[in-house]
Amino acid sequence: MCNDPALSGAEPLKERMTGAQPLPKLEEEIRQQHIILFDGVCNLCNSSVNFVLKHEKESIFRFASIQSEAGKQLLNWCGLPQEFSAAVIYIGNGNIYLGSTAALKIGQRLKFPWPWISSAGLFVPKTFRDRVYDQIGIHRYQWFGKRDVCMIPTKELKARFYN
Repeated sequence: MCNDPALSGAEPLKERMTGAQPLPKLEEEIRQQHIILFDGVCNLCNSSVNFVLKHEKESIFRFASIQSEAGKQLLNWCGLPQEFSAAVIYIGNGNIYLGSTAALKIGQRLKFPWPWISSAGLFVPKTFRDRVYDQIGIHRYQWFGKRDVCMIPTKELKARFYN
């Protein structure tokens, strides 16, 4: 993983943490996890979570909807407001990625051909990627619909979701 924030799109943890510090155990657990924060009422976002679950090489991802209590705590840990819903957030070993960079970093950890496609996508200028991503994000409810309640994981997947 690229640790240079200018190249990777990650923001250094120390700079992102504003306000309350997480508990030491929580801090250590987050730094060792691959966590995807997503909008739990968005059909596109739920489909994306299902896509990741179907295509991951190994079961490394944990998930939290931004509407859940755990999601709100993780938003706080990332230094983001509780009402943040503009982009997917990927926390990979303590690095925070947002939007198009998050999606591409997640893609790098999936089965072939997604790592190649995602790596190639990172060569596209971030400003262009983010413009496209932002337009999809703005219209996601209109184009893909919205649920009244967050997705409820199956019994087999429940351990992979924070609540």
